[in-house]
Amino acid sequence: MDIELSIHCRAWLNDIPEATALARRAARAALAMAPVRGGAPVRGGALSLAIALSDDAFLRRLNRDFRGCDEATNVLSFPAAPPIAPDQPCHLGDIAIAHQTVLRQAAARAITPADHLAHMVVHGVLHLLGYDHMTPGEAALMEPLEGVILRRLGIADPYGDDDLPGARFPAGRP
Repeated sequence: MDIELSIHCRAWLNDIPEATALARRAARAALAMAPVRGGAPVRGGALSLAIALSDDAFLRRLNRDFRGCDEATNVLSFPAAPPIAPDQPCHLGDIAIAHQTVLRQAAARAITPADHLAHMVVHGVLHLLGYDHMTPGEAALMEPLEGVILRRLGIADPYGDDDLPGARFPAGRP
């Protein structure tokens, strides 16, 4: 598994010095625990994905250009096309995470920025694997899986009633 990680916003390392190691650990946990859905391109040779730790301005541009939403968001995932042959290397896709939004949401939810970053990585990887949360049925599959993966990392389930701190999001999705 090759996880390419790029820092577009140095503030990540000021606020979460272990951000790169944490992001890799969260991505590996999601990949190890999540079954593939909807034909996501996981079978084949070497597996890779890319994570960009960026800022609100970058995520706003991506969100505007690719989703038609002219606002920053916490995480965006861009699944790659499946490999042509089963034995070819497989790039799952790219994930971008916004520093300011993640820190603001963590503060609002009384959770650590590191825990919220891990959640956003897990959330992004699950999107690359074919999961979504746009309908209640999709959310009923994706959200419990996020909780299981996060608990494995020692982080409270953001959708459940864990007895870990910060266990429940207020209304709305990550």
